[in-house]
Amino acid sequence: MNTLVAIVGLGIFSLIAEIFNFRKAIIPITIIGLLAILGYTLLQIDSPASFYNNMIVVDKFSVTFSSLFIVLTVFLVILSHEVYKDHQTKISDFIAIKIFLLSGAVAMVSFGNLSMFFLGIETLSISLYILAGSNRLNVKSNEAGMKYFLMGSFASGILLFGICLVYGAMGSFDVLEIRDLSQGAGLPIWFPIGIAMLLIGMLFKIAAVPFHFWAPDVYEGSPAITTATMSTLAKVVAMATLYKLLEALNGSLSYGFEIVIVVVSILSMTVGNIMALKQSNVKRMLAFSGISHAGFMLMALLSLATAPATLLYYTSAYALAGIASFAVIIFVCSTKNNEDISNFNGLGKRSPILALVLTASLISMAGIPIFAGFFGKFILFTQTYKAGYLILVIVGVINSIISVGYYFKLILAMYTQEPTDEKIAVPFAYYAVAVLAIVLNLALGIYPSFITGLFN
Repeated sequence: MNTLVAIVGLGIFSLIAEIFNFRKAIIPITIIGLLAILGYTLLQIDSPASFYNNMIVVDKFSVTFSSLFIVLTVFLVILSHEVYKDHQTKISDFIAIKIFLLSGAVAMVSFGNLSMFFLGIETLSISLYILAGSNRLNVKSNEAGMKYFLMGSFASGILLFGICLVYGAMGSFDVLEIRDLSQGAGLPIWFPIGIAMLLIGMLFKIAAVPFHFWAPDVYEGSPAITTATMSTLAKVVAMATLYKLLEALNGSLSYGFEIVIVVVSILSMTVGNIMALKQSNVKRMLAFSGISHAGFMLMALLSLATAPATLLYYTSAYALAGIASFAVIIFVCSTKNNEDISNFNGLGKRSPILALVLTASLISMAGIPIFAGFFGKFILFTQTYKAGYLILVIVGVINSIISVGYYFKLILAMYTQEPTDEKIAVPFAYYAVAVLAIVLNLALGIYPSFITGLFN
C-alpha cells in the first residue's frame, strides 16, 4: 500500500515542480524517488499484508511484478530526458503521466477487490490514451490516440460488464470470497459468462489475436517512447493481471478455458509472426512481434501452479530486450519522419555499440542463447509440455524459427548495407538505457534462478 502511495506522491511532485519552475530537477528526483520506492518494495517480499478490507494485497506476486514495473519506468524516465528536451514546458506533464501510469500498473497486480482492479486498469489506460495522441501536430498520432481510446473504451466496457456479472453471481467484489464461492456447486450461468468477458477484455489489453487489430496502427502512429511503453510496460502489466484474475477468481481453469487459451495462443503466435515478416516499418514489425509474444505468454496460464515464476521470467526477458531495442530505435529515428528499416542501414559502422545492443535484443526476442529470451521460451515450453499440450510446444518452436526471419532482416540492414547518414554523437541517456537493459537481460540468461527461485 505504501508503495502505491509513494508512487502517487512522486507523480504529484512532478506536477508541483512545474509551478515552482523546478523543471531541471524533475527527472533526477523522479529517478532517485523510483529507485528508493523499488528498494522499499523489495523489502516487503516476505511480508504479506492486506489493506482496506482486502482492497490492496501485498504478496510475493505483487511485489515482484511491481518491482519489474518500477525498473521499466526508470528506463522510460531516463529516455524522457532526451526525448522531451525540446518540450521543456511540458516535461512535468509527460513524467507525471508516466508515474500515474505506474500507479495504475501496481494497483492492477495488487488488487484484492474487483473495484480496485478496474480503477487500476482505467488509470493505466487513460494515461496511455493521452500519451498515444500527445503529438498533436502529427495526424498519425491523433489517429493512434483516437483509435486506442475508442477500442480501449469498448474493452473497458466489456471488463466492467464481466465484473457486474461476477458480482451478480457471487454478491461480492472481494476476490477471496468469489474464489471460495466458485468452488461450490450450482453456480449461476452468468458467473462463467462474466469470467469469459473478463478474459476477452484482458486479451484486448495484451493485443492477442483476434483482439489485436488496433495494435499495429496505434504502435506506428504513437510517439516512439509511447510505443516503447505500450510494447513493454503495458503488455507485461496486462499479462500479469490476466493471470491474477484467472487464478484469484477461479483457482483452476476448466478444460474449456484451457482450449480457448491454446487456440488464442496459436493464433497470436502464428498471425503475429507471419504479418511481421511483411513489415518494413520497425514499429509495426515490433507491434506484430509483440502480438506473437503475447501468444507465448499465454502458454504460462496452462500451468497456474508454476505460472508466476515462469511469467515473471519471460516478461522480464521480453521487456528488458524491448526497452533496449526501443532505446536504439528512438535515437536512430529521432531525426527522421518515419521508422523504416532503411534508416538502420550501416548502423554497425555509424554506431557499433548501439548496433550491438539492438542485435542482442533482437536475438533475445527470437529466443537464441545465451540471452534470457531463450531460457524464457525453454521454461515455457517445458511447462506447457508437462501440462499435456505438445502440439502447442511444436507450434511455438516453429514460430520461434519464423521470427528469426524478420529480426535478422533488421540485423542484416545494420551490418550489410552502406550507411546513408554520417556518424553523429549519441546522447548518454540512450547508451545508458540500451546497455544497462541488455546487460540485465544477459544476466538473467546466465542466472535464471535469480527470478525462477523467487517463488519456490
